[in-house]
Amino acid sequence: MSDKICVGAIAGAFGVRGEVRLKSFCAEPSDIASYGPLTTENGSRSFTVTLTRPVTGGLGARLSGVASREDAEALKGTTLWAPRAALPSLPDDEFYHADLIGLQVVDTGGAPLGRVRAIYDHGAGDILEIVGGAQVLLLPFTRAIVPTVDLAAGRIVADPPGASDDDGPE
Repeated sequence: MSDKICVGAIAGAFGVRGEVRLKSFCAEPSDIASYGPLTTENGSRSFTVTLTRPVTGGLGARLSGVASREDAEALKGTTLWAPRAALPSLPDDEFYHADLIGLQVVDTGGAPLGRVRAIYDHGAGDILEIVGGAQVLLLPFTRAIVPTVDLAAGRIVADPPGASDDDGPE
């Protein structure tokens, strides 16, 4: 597990005085400002975040060291990372996306399906992208489809729709 978690991204400049438009990946979007200074993925820059207002598609914010629209525009696409220790611990049935990426996925019989490459949320719940060889499998991240996530063993057990041994209703 990584010692930092991606909590948001800079979507672009907002206004002319160096504000940015933030896309928060936190369950409560405004929590992004409460995790202390956030860093870029490689740790080369650190920002203190001060939220200013809700804006279309995210939150308006001021970042320390960003004073002009040009500075803000130059950061577009930059991901923001918080130390894992600053984030709340999760209940047993919730996971940080960063902890799931790279895990081996097997079916209920133990046959390998691949590894988690990405997690998407298009509004109706999380979708796991699993890659195994040339095969790409997209699975809803629900208890019915993914009954077991074992972080300690580095593995997920999935029961993909249509993978049942029975022939269905007659």
